[in-house]
Amino acid sequence: MDIGRIIVGFSVISLLLHLLNSRVLLPAVTIANRWVRWILFSLGVAFLSDELGWSDRPLWSVAAVAFLGWFLVESVYHWLAIRALSLSPLPLFPRFVVNTSGEEWPTQRRLFALRDWLRRERFHLVQSLKSEIAPGAFLRLSIYQDASNQIRAQIAFLPQPGGAIALCCTLSSRTADDVRYVTDNLHLPFGGFYPENWMVERRPWMRNIRRLVARHRRRLERAGDAMQPWTTEPLDDLNRQQGQLEKVNTELGFLLPHHDREEYGKISTEGRYRVWKEIWMLNYLGRPVTYR
Repeated sequence: MDIGRIIVGFSVISLLLHLLNSRVLLPAVTIANRWVRWILFSLGVAFLSDELGWSDRPLWSVAAVAFLGWFLVESVYHWLAIRALSLSPLPLFPRFVVNTSGEEWPTQRRLFALRDWLRRERFHLVQSLKSEIAPGAFLRLSIYQDASNQIRAQIAFLPQPGGAIALCCTLSSRTADDVRYVTDNLHLPFGGFYPENWMVERRPWMRNIRRLVARHRRRLERAGDAMQPWTTEPLDDLNRQQGQLEKVNTELGFLLPHHDREEYGKISTEGRYRVWKEIWMLNYLGRPVTYR
């Protein structure tokens, strides 16, 4: 077996996956490329070790050690990033304001196609919101509701490196008893807790919004509860959600009490572990970890 040719092959595959993902921004492509790079790194270290005489151990043994080394280095990197976020002044549950800049919908063909589909399915725009998640970087939301006003679709546009935009959708419905059914395809780590009256299902692999809406409607049918139409403005409801999430996660220990945050950061040690675990689960398996 020519290890050099295998390394070249994996390098080409990684490059092609990177170019593909710069166009489609699919989690499945991103995950595949992460695995390819991990294997490529392990084989590359083993190849260099054999060629330069760094070790007399078998090639597979050196590759296995390099494989574990990648896990260790990336774990340290993620842990430091989580700690930096915890100590930073950036809010974990940011508040939103009405977006009056006229930039609520990016000018991309695939995103326009989604907007046309929402209109055909009789979803109507209710409100456009934004929140500054980092200096100069805004999270923009377009909030739609179906004809019965029982399903609220929160379309989020997430800025990516290189100017690309990732789209995620959160669908919400509520009962008369204030039970909230949430179905989303967010591929961002959370690691925290949801309120007891939230029935959350996360589907980061399901990038097709049509399938996500169909999935949400099937969940509502199985629940058998009568859904109530949305009457509150999205801005008020969303900011109330953010406050509720922060309260729940402080009470359950994901966040530290306010008087400890200036010295130790916002996220507790257990909370950092949960975020670290979900980063790995999402990055390499595409599976979220839901705590309730």
